[in-house]
Amino acid sequence: MDTTLPWVAVVDDEEAIRRALLRLLRSAAIPAMAFDCAASFLAALPAGAPCCAVLDVHMPGLSGLDLQALLAQQAPAIGVVIMTGHHTPEEQARALQHRPLAYLLKPMNDQQLLTAICAACPSWSLS
Repeated sequence: MDTTLPWVAVVDDEEAIRRALLRLLRSAAIPAMAFDCAASFLAALPAGAPCCAVLDVHMPGLSGLDLQALLAQQAPAIGVVIMTGHHTPEEQARALQHRPLAYLLKPMNDQQLLTAICAACPSWSLS
């Protein structure tokens, strides 16, 4: 994939979620790459940053919230969508500190996710 063009990163430790999100994004003609953990995503950044990162909160190693905070400091131009299957008010409050494009609960509404992603990259539109 050409990472010089706008693309979306999906970071989730669950393979089934990664596959489903990649299918959804491809059906909307949105280029995307999936990563199974924050470390693999961070290792790929030197090759080209995405315009949006969809982050699962609960992952081994660096959590999605930790990755969100790191991106807010080091790559604030990357829009972030937070997703979780284990919502807590404390988790949501922590996520909202770094102003994500959306905070979504699994299972997610496809339209809400696509709308949030398109906000990060205005050249894409939902037709």
